Amino acid sequence: MSELRNNRLVRYGLLFVGLAILPFFAQYFGNAWVRILDISLLYVLLALGLNVVVGYAGLLDLGYVAFYAVGAYMFGLLGSTQLTDTFESIRNVFPNGIHTPWWIVIPLGALLAAGAGVLLGAPTLKLRGDYLAIVTLGFGEIVRVFMNNLDAPVNITNGPKGIAQIDDMNIFGFNLGKTHEFFGFDVPKVTNYYFLFLALAVLSVLICYRLERSRIGRAWMAIREDEIAAKAMGINTRNLKLLAFGMGATFGGVSGAMFASFQGFISPESFSLQESTMIVAMVVLGGLGHLPGVIVGALLLSALPEVLRYVAGPLQEMTDGRLDASILRQLLIAVAMIGIMLSRPRGLWPTPEHGREPAPDIGPPDPDDPGIPQRVTPRTSTVTNKVHGSGARHV
Repeated sequence: MSELRNNRLVRYGLLFVGLAILPFFAQYFGNAWVRILDISLLYVLLALGLNVVVGYAGLLDLGYVAFYAVGAYMFGLLGSTQLTDTFESIRNVFPNGIHTPWWIVIPLGALLAAGAGVLLGAPTLKLRGDYLAIVTLGFGEIVRVFMNNLDAPVNITNGPKGIAQIDDMNIFGFNLGKTHEFFGFDVPKVTNYYFLFLALAVLSVLICYRLERSRIGRAWMAIREDEIAAKAMGINTRNLKLLAFGMGATFGGVSGAMFASFQGFISPESFSLQESTMIVAMVVLGGLGHLPGVIVGALLLSALPEVLRYVAGPLQEMTDGRLDASILRQLLIAVAMIGIMLSRPRGLWPTPEHGREPAPDIGPPDPDDPGIPQRVTPRTSTVTNKVHGSGARHV
C-alpha cells in the first residue's frame, strides 16, 4: 500500500512539474500558444460544471452558456466604468470607478450563476429529454438577447457594443495584466493568467471528485439511471435536481468572470448558441460522467480549432484561395469529431460502468442436469434491484 501511494505521489509530482513548465515552453514559440492553453483551461472549467448537470444528474442542458454570460457581465459591470458612466449616483460614490477585488467577484460570480441555475431548474423539474433540452436552449438565448438589448432605455450592458476596459485581476497587489520578471525571465499577461486558471481548474477537479463520491453524487447518478426508482427509494429528486443545476452553474459563473478579466472586453457575441453546443460536445466526446474524459474532451475541442488555423492556411494557399480558411477549419473540426464518435461511441475516455450493458443473471441449475442453467433472466439496474429488494413498488 505504501509503495502504491509513493508511486501515486511521484506521478502527481511529475504532472505538477510538467504543468508548471508548460507555459514557458509554449511561450518560446509565441504568446499565442500560451493563450490557447489559457482558453483551454477556461473550457475545462465550463466542461466540469456541465458534467455535474449532464454527466452526473443526467439533465440535458443546452443553455449552459447563460451562466457563463452571467459571470462575465457581473465582472464587466463591477470591474469597469460602465455603471459609473451611466448612473451619476454611482459615480458620486465611486469617483474613480468600481474596481471590485477578486475575493469578492469570484464568490459573487458563483453565487449569481447558482441563482440563475436554480431559476432555470425550478420550472423544468418535470421535463426530461428533448423537452428539457428545448427549454434550456431557450433560456440561454433569452439571456443573450437580454444582454444584447439592455442598452435602452437605460444603458446598462452597452448592448451589442459590449463592455470594454475591464480590470485585470489583482491578487494581493500582484497585477496579472502586467509583465513581470522572475529570475531573468519575462512573464507576460497570458502566462500569469495561465497559473490562475490552472489553480481554479485543479480546485474544480477536487470539488467534482469529492462530489462524485459523496452521497449527493450517488443520488444524482441514481436519478440519471432511473428517476422513478430513485424516487421510490426515498431520494428527493426535486431538491437534488435544483442542486445539480445550481452547483453546475457556479463553475460557469466563475469561468465567465475569469474570461471577462482575461479578455478585457465582453459582448453578447461571445455567448452564442455555438458556445453551448461546443461545451456539450466536450462532455459527450470526452466521456459522460468521467472526470479524466471530460478534461480530455475539453482540452481537445478547445485547442483543436486554434491549432487547425495553422493547417487551414496552407491548404487555402494550395487551392489558390478557392477555399475559405475559416470554413475549411470548421469542416476539419466536424470531420475529426465524427471520426472520433464513430471509433469511440462512448467517448474518448468513458467511465468503466456508465453505458455498458449489464450481464445477465444465471438462474438456478436444472435438477436433471446441474451443468445446464434452468433459465436466464436479464439483470435490472442496481437501483431497481434495491427497490424490489426492499419491497417498494414503482410509482
